[in-house]
Amino acid sequence: MKSFQKIIFIFLLVFTSLKQYGQHNSHIVAEVNTVNNKLNVQQELVFYNQSEDTLTSIVLNDWMNAYSSKTSPLAKRFSDEFYRGFHLANEEERGGTINLEISAHNQSVFWERAAKNPDLILVKLGAKLAPKEKITLHLTYIVKVPSDKFTHYGHFGNEGMYLKNWFIIPARYENFSFIKYSNNNLDDIANGFSNFDIELIIPNKFSLTTDLKSRAINQNENTTTYTISGTNRTDFSVFLEPKNSFHSYKNNIVEVLTNLNGNTADEIQKAIAVDRVVRFTNNLIGKIPYDKITVSQADYDRNPFYGLNQLPSFIVPFPDEFLFEIKFLKTYLNNYLKNTLKLDPRKDNWIYDGIQIYTMMKYMEENCPDCKMTGRIADYKIFKSFNILNLDFNEQYSYFYLLMARKNLDQPLGTPKNQLIKFNEQIASKYRAGLSLIYLDNYLGNDILSNSIKQFIAKNENSQTTRSDFETLLKSNAKKNIDWFFNTIINSREIIDYKFKNVSKTKDSVSFSLKNKTLVSVPMPIYGIKNDSIVFKKWIETNQKDSIYTIARNDASKIVINYKNEVPEFNLRNNWVKLDGLFPNNRPVTFAFMKDLENPYYNQVLYAPILTYNVYDGMSPGIRLQNKAILNKPFIYDITPTYALKSHSISGGATFIVNRDFRNSNLFNIRYSLSSSYFHYAPDATYFKLNPMVLVQIRNDNYRDNRKQLIVARQVIVNRQKSEFVIDNSAQNYSVFNLKYINSRTEVTDHIKFVSDVQFSSKFGKVSSEIQFRKLFEDNRQINLRLFAASFIYNRTNSDFYSFGLDRPKDYLFDYPFLGRSSSTGIVSQEFIMAEGGFKSKLNTRYANQWISTLNASYSLWNWIDVYGDFGLVNNKNQNTNVVYDSGIRLNLLEDFFELYFPVYSNNGLEISQTKYNEKIRFIITLDPNRLLQLFTRKWF
Repeated sequence: MKSFQKIIFIFLLVFTSLKQYGQHNSHIVAEVNTVNNKLNVQQELVFYNQSEDTLTSIVLNDWMNAYSSKTSPLAKRFSDEFYRGFHLANEEERGGTINLEISAHNQSVFWERAAKNPDLILVKLGAKLAPKEKITLHLTYIVKVPSDKFTHYGHFGNEGMYLKNWFIIPARYENFSFIKYSNNNLDDIANGFSNFDIELIIPNKFSLTTDLKSRAINQNENTTTYTISGTNRTDFSVFLEPKNSFHSYKNNIVEVLTNLNGNTADEIQKAIAVDRVVRFTNNLIGKIPYDKITVSQADYDRNPFYGLNQLPSFIVPFPDEFLFEIKFLKTYLNNYLKNTLKLDPRKDNWIYDGIQIYTMMKYMEENCPDCKMTGRIADYKIFKSFNILNLDFNEQYSYFYLLMARKNLDQPLGTPKNQLIKFNEQIASKYRAGLSLIYLDNYLGNDILSNSIKQFIAKNENSQTTRSDFETLLKSNAKKNIDWFFNTIINSREIIDYKFKNVSKTKDSVSFSLKNKTLVSVPMPIYGIKNDSIVFKKWIETNQKDSIYTIARNDASKIVINYKNEVPEFNLRNNWVKLDGLFPNNRPVTFAFMKDLENPYYNQVLYAPILTYNVYDGMSPGIRLQNKAILNKPFIYDITPTYALKSHSISGGATFIVNRDFRNSNLFNIRYSLSSSYFHYAPDATYFKLNPMVLVQIRNDNYRDNRKQLIVARQVIVNRQKSEFVIDNSAQNYSVFNLKYINSRTEVTDHIKFVSDVQFSSKFGKVSSEIQFRKLFEDNRQINLRLFAASFIYNRTNSDFYSFGLDRPKDYLFDYPFLGRSSSTGIVSQEFIMAEGGFKSKLNTRYANQWISTLNASYSLWNWIDVYGDFGLVNNKNQNTNVVYDSGIRLNLLEDFFELYFPVYSNNGLEISQTKYNEKIRFIITLDPNRLLQLFTRKWF
């Protein structure tokens, strides 16, 4: 018996050594300097050709060098998402890899970085490297660790470091080539398998925490040397802190090191939560193949639980022990899957996300089945009418997906991670991936999905895998055809929408057919409901057209498609039919305060108090009645009656919109609308505006491209009362046809916008064009240029009512939100809107009734202080062309939202020395909450 055990032991030893020999090996000696945040690295890299191809070059990932440039793919990603911090950071805050030297067999080798990808290294081999052969490279370099404020990885002042992707490592090889992924702050580095043997020398005042095996081997007066080792890994984390913030929780499955904030949750509560999460995960999807894992607060901050992280701490409606548990659950699963799955993390990201959210939903279903999305708030009777506050915890995932689907911004789950817009990458696509696995799990039953995931994770322990491996495994275990799951749910953005048709009933049965509104055939669950209890459930294979299904009624009073929202369906409002009563689909009206989620069983009217202001109506309180819930709808109304306290009159507006989305076209959306408004434009006169409009939105195939194209066609009908306070009363009732084209592309470092506008009425015709350009340079100085050119085609008027404005548009279409549109004195007359001529000084020639051409420019001097200058040509009937100019200082406190202009010199002379200079100062201020909201939402969509 002992001889047999000895043979088995020798066999395992040989097998293990062979398996390890097949990996790359890195021996690294790195000395950490926490004063200047640098690591001096000497590395011996044994590159083993794991492929069946003969190699002439190899690719190394050097993701730390992504921080070295303001033009790297990482910097570009920050700019695309309107994050200014990286571009404005000083040189000490950014990182990089410097003084890199690479040699082989004591001979230098040729290597290069691509200009567009500074975080990839191409090493040209002197001789061909055959399959299963290896080459040893010697590297020396200095790692300059960036600040953690950019990505949560890096140094936090001189108080420690979170080291991630800090060393040079071979890239993943797949399908006859190396995977060349640049760092896009997506935590998806594609490394080849490696064994690590590291000596890390750190100052004595710092402690070390890592998810690899580690121990201190040498200590002198100033430093301590740690050995860190791991096999068959693609990445790992290292934390250096003056005081160790990590606590160890260990059971018979794994040791967990975590410093997650738990607020007032005590150590016993945390230990129970950690143990429960680890054991649940182990039972549902498989054992982690390592002895130790770190779960840090920084990891959670990179990928928080959206919803919980948006609430101020003083109103978080969950107990602290629950908050710790859900944060730990999400972060543990993320790190577990990142360390376990050997997939391409960018191309196959949906599998990571799907398993994570699937496990979280299963966990909540088992351990917190009665938990609501808003926690204890749902217990208050005052909030019972709000659908959003009464959702079960797991229902929120569906609504976050629908938020994007209803905006027509959802993307296929199989889309590579770097091509997803931010909201999809961090929220909507993650949640839909989990919902899709829940859908498949419910359809297959018998724990087929859970067992398949376990088998797939076991396969990843010793081999590199792909999404096709996962698909093949699922199909082999399923007892049903699931091609629809991959073809429709994963690899397309087709939407699912079914409704009942031809419903008939008897006392004992119910018969119906299903209308497929989107021509997408997938299995659908049908429920029978009585008094909110499920009396039957049946899966229907919907690929049979015009089929009549008959099911035993079991006293059901209502039949519902997708009652538990297992299927990520686009529209839930048409999913049910009453089997009792005269009006089978009659929805009662319900009123909800402010915003709410769509309730498929009610017609919701949302109401909220509003307050508007202009100088003539004064403060105008009122009420807003609308049906625009959080999710977009095909038909929207918005009615806002107000009472003006100053003019003692009724004012307000109304808008009615019909939306039509195009799912598979660059023609993204068409919006048909009819809007009206009624306000005072002068102390004694009102205007009524009626505006029928068609708006066409065009979007590129690349959803991450910030380019937007709009075509607007509208008829503006205005009824304008005469006023004793307005000099020009030449037009009271008029109608103008307006056609406009807008093409813009905006990010932090670059902005360009082109606008072309044509207007026709019985009295005039005009055309104008505008080009805006803004550039933020690498020295953090910014230039703004704007060119405006316009001309009348014909002008049959004798006044300046329809003329182009040099410093202030006439705004006869009532488009601009002027605080005092007819005021010529007082503070409101100094309001500035960048339109038409764009001048800040008020010159003798203020209008043009023939043509106008102006150039507006500004350049930053320091931070938000700019110098500006305007130059233009203005032509009026029977007059010579006037040359106009002005200049001054601009305080760019919040671009396009809050700015101040101080004129210095213009055609008027040295304005700063003239009397009443305070009346020459101009300002931009934005009070429209919808425009202010764009500051926070533009980075997501």
